[in-house]
Amino acid sequence: MPTCDLLFLNGQLIDGTGAPRRAGALAVDGGRIAAIGDCAGWEAGRVIDAAGRVLAPGFIDVHTHDDSALLKTPAMPAKTSQGVTTVIAGNCGISIAPLVPRYPLPQPLALLGEVPDYRFATVAAYRSALEAAPPSVNVGLLVGHSTLRAGAMQDTSRAASAGEIEAMSAALAQALLDGGLGLSTGLSYPASRAAPTAEVVALARVTASHPGAIYTTHMRSERDQVIEAVRETLQIGREAAIPVVISHHKCIGRRNFGKTTVTLELIDRALATQDVALDVYPYTASSTVLLPEFVGDAERIIVTSSQPHPEQARRDLHEIAAEWGVSLEDAAARLGPATAIYFQMDEADLRRVLGHPRTMIGSDGIPGPYPHPRLWGSFPRVLGHYARELGLLTLEDAVRRMTSLPASVFGLPGRGMLREGYAADLVLFDPDGVIDRADYTQPCEPSVGIEQVYVNGCEVWGRAGATGAAAGRFLAR
Repeated sequence: MPTCDLLFLNGQLIDGTGAPRRAGALAVDGGRIAAIGDCAGWEAGRVIDAAGRVLAPGFIDVHTHDDSALLKTPAMPAKTSQGVTTVIAGNCGISIAPLVPRYPLPQPLALLGEVPDYRFATVAAYRSALEAAPPSVNVGLLVGHSTLRAGAMQDTSRAASAGEIEAMSAALAQALLDGGLGLSTGLSYPASRAAPTAEVVALARVTASHPGAIYTTHMRSERDQVIEAVRETLQIGREAAIPVVISHHKCIGRRNFGKTTVTLELIDRALATQDVALDVYPYTASSTVLLPEFVGDAERIIVTSSQPHPEQARRDLHEIAAEWGVSLEDAAARLGPATAIYFQMDEADLRRVLGHPRTMIGSDGIPGPYPHPRLWGSFPRVLGHYARELGLLTLEDAVRRMTSLPASVFGLPGRGMLREGYAADLVLFDPDGVIDRADYTQPCEPSVGIEQVYVNGCEVWGRAGATGAAAGRFLAR
């Protein structure tokens, strides 16, 4: 008689491929899926009646800034409470490694912490820290272009010299050998906006020389030049012969609403000859560093943190500027270093991007005491609001975008599907009740309907909340 550690009975199995759900059982043993479908006669250490619930592969959050949070808050309740079992860190050109700063941190590196937090000279050192104190979720790491620039250049407000590109290339190559999944850029931010396309192509070519590595980008513009930025991104992918992921695709500012009809057409045409994917978070407000040049397109801005003026957190920038008798730009400068939520996108654009078949889900949350609600709510919001309530996606397709698609794009073999022999990263949820509860006033409110979450066969979220199980692994390329 076969035995296993864990046996789910009577569930609705959504396997992650987009195929219709089917009734069945699933057995877990030794951290892997041992059997699916008919598990009659199996004996288990723990049996779970999953009647009326969906059992799916654990969700992969493809766009996070969790690099430091994984060490500081290893239980990761913001993620496990959503069914997330794997996070991809190092996005938008900023990764916590490889960097031990010799110079002040350029923006936006402070999103991940202060100078002491950047203590990992190599990706191998960061990986060792995670393996010594594993978090509750699996971790994949992208290598940040801005981080590489901060390590090689004292002045990041200019293009890199040939020698600096050579130094960055060497650091990048070692980071990829140490297990990095690819290169990320944040070309709209001060640390990298002066980098010409040729600099990025040079580093993308280094990345492409490591089989399976990818290029992800917070593009040079998501505003008036968004169409040109998509063209540049596709050009980089072609010239470097590397798969491309466009991060949190959006069109900022009312004058740019509707431009996703053009950008998605460009992407569709490119897909005939190159590998392109996207990610999106399911909200029309963004969140990042507060910079004077970012405030003009937003209809409302909530300050979420300020180092010199912490008392101004959770207040509208317009109110602060009025009290101080200064412009929005001057108030933003006075508050910095700071972070903020910007209300500046169109719901129709969001739905258009979310509906594209190559779109994955990424929370893009910035961990902290007053985050954007996307940190805690993104995945249940897609399942509950956009799939169940609006019918924009089927539940099966929504799960596909959170599981097998990102596993394929980021090169995570043995994850992202319900398959025998695959890692037992699993989420059990109520398809009729799952929904986000975090909002802009209570941004850390856990979602409802996510009942149990397992990482490598260990329960990391259950009825009592986060278990704190140190179940995660570093997922090297």
